[in-house]
Order: sequence, then C-alpha cells, then structure tokens
Amino acid sequence: MESYQGGLARDEAAETFNRKSQTITSNINKISQNVSSMSKMVNQLQTPQDSQELRNQLRQIQNYTQKLAKDTSTLLMELMKLPTDQPVHKLTRDRLSDEYMVTLNFFQATQRTAAQKTKEDVRKVKAQTVQVGDPFNMGGNSQLVDTGELRKQEQMTAQTERDLLELEERERDIRQLEHDITDVNQIFKELGQMIHDQGTVVESIEASVEHTASNVESATMELRQAATYKNKLRKKKVYIAIILAIIICIILIIVFNH
Repeated sequence: MESYQGGLARDEAAETFNRKSQTITSNINKISQNVSSMSKMVNQLQTPQDSQELRNQLRQIQNYTQKLAKDTSTLLMELMKLPTDQPVHKLTRDRLSDEYMVTLNFFQATQRTAAQKTKEDVRKVKAQTVQVGDPFNMGGNSQLVDTGELRKQEQMTAQTERDLLELEERERDIRQLEHDITDVNQIFKELGQMIHDQGTVVESIEASVEHTASNVESATMELRQAATYKNKLRKKKVYIAIILAIIICIILIIVFNH
C-alpha cells in the first residue's frame, strides 16, 4: 500500500512538472513572438510609417508581454521549487530557465529602445512647440489684426494643444516603460537568486556526498587496520603457544630422563 501511494505521489509530481514546463515553454514562445513584433514596430518609430495607431499597438503588445513575463516568472520559480529526482527534469528546468532569461533580455532591450526613442520624440516636441500669446497683442501695435493672421494664430494654437496632448501621452508611455523595465530587472534579480540558491543546494548535496564517501573510506581503512592488527595479534598468540609447548616438552623430557 505504501509503495502504491509513493508511486502515485511520484506520478502526480511528474504530471505537475510536465504541465508547468509545457505552459512555460508556450509562454516563452509567445513572448519571443511578441518581442519580434515589438522590435519591428520600434524600428518604424521616427520614420514615415510612424503613427499614433502604431504607438497604440506597441503599447498594447508591450503591456500584454509584460504581464505574460511576470506570469512566466512565477511559473518558472514554482517549477524550480518542485522536487526533481529525475535527471531529465533537471535538464528541462535548466533549459527553460536559460531560454527564458535570453528571451527576457531581448524583451528588455526592446523596451529600452522604445523608451529612448520616445524620449527623443518628447524633446523634439518640446523644442518645436510654439508658445502662442495674445493674437491681438502684435508687438504693442494698436492696429487691427488681419483675418488671415488671426486664422493662422488659431491654427497654431490648435496645433500646439495637440502637440501638448501628444507630449503628455508620450511622457506617460515613458514612465510606464521605465516602470516595466524596473519590473523586468526585479525578475532578473529574483530568478538569479533562485538559480544561485538552487546551485548552492546542489553544491551542498554534492559536498555531503563527498563528505560521506570520505567518512566511509576512512572507516574502511580503520577496519582494515583493525583486521590487520587482529591478525598480527592472533599470530603472536600462536607463536607464544608454540614456544610454550616447546618449553613444556623440553621440561618433560628432562624430567623423564632423570
């Protein structure tokens, strides 16, 4: 009964491991595909293909990928905490960890590029923003403002308002990107610590095995030495007994002769 329960527990642990590893593999592939799409969008920024629609799509896929990366990090940490008595599971866990770290690194690099380009856009918008004053205050002159000039001033004011709204939106994008980059850094830190701890556990197990093997070897040598000493002692006893027997025989011969 105990053997059956132990086998059932191992089967459940293996099933859990396989289920989580498959989900992580799927998530890593999705993140990789999203990063590839993001990279193409980022390359279109500051080009004739640049548009607000493009930036909205980039923001959406960035937010989705960020959430997917967090979920995958949680799953990977859970996977690394699962007990693994099969070498293939350890190889799978290490492979997924390496693949995820590489994919996450590409994701963060794309985020940094997007943030950098957005900052450049914000600086450009600020530099080109026209500060429109009172259209009726033309250098202090009291002349009536031309209708065409007034219309031009109104257009400039409307453009300035649009630029300011766009500026605010892009600044929000920058803050969100910087926040997400910080989150990715935290994921790197937590995973790195987890991998380090896992390595420490493995090193401790190996050290314990080596220490045990050393103790076994020492004990074996001591047993061999004890056996050798015992054999020598036995031989000494035999030699002493033989000598005593010879002495007794000599004494008996002398006594009988007399």
